[in-house]
Amino acid sequence: MKKGLHPTNHEVIFRDITCDYTFLGKSTLKPKETMKWTDGKEYPVVKVEISSASHPFYTGTQRIVDTEGRIDRFRKKYASKKV
Repeated sequence: MKKGLHPTNHEVIFRDITCDYTFLGKSTLKPKETMKWTDGKEYPVVKVEISSASHPFYTGTQRIVDTEGRIDRFRKKYASKKV
């Protein structure tokens, strides 16, 4: 394999913001926010909206997630600003 071609894989904390569930995993993402884990080390934190702790398929219950849809976010971001 060629060196320097693939991104580095390191440990990060994934934090489900809907139910405040966290787990340690590996990712190539490099977020700036960090958090102390149970082992006492600091790891970067990746915030996710849905994980196995909040997804209806895994929990068996329907939860309402207060997030905008992709189209609504696009319209809000690129809406013409009236002066």
